[in-house]
Amino acid sequence: MDLFRRIGRWLRPMTIPLLGLSALAYIAIHAVQGDRGLLAWWHLSEQIDRTRAELTRTSTDVTLLRRRVNLLRPENLDRDMLDERVRAVLLLADPQDILIEDDR
Repeated sequence: MDLFRRIGRWLRPMTIPLLGLSALAYIAIHAVQGDRGLLAWWHLSEQIDRTRAELTRTSTDVTLLRRRVNLLRPENLDRDMLDERVRAVLLLADPQDILIEDDR
């Protein structure tokens, strides 16, 4: 019994610091690994960078397509572009054309 009393006297003043240390460890773990922790923030930052790069590529593609569409508008019609699109859509070729197969 004397041993338990000694242990009890030693643990009683340590209870509050141990609880505080446990709470601090809990908060620190969730600050790093939680849903809104540092690791989640890092993964989200990488995803944002990838999405921005994809947005840049897509914006470039849209710009190129807009230029091609503008060449087909009636007010500034490019006859070469129109001829290219007609041949591609209708699969037509002039008998004097030289055809090169593309194996893509």
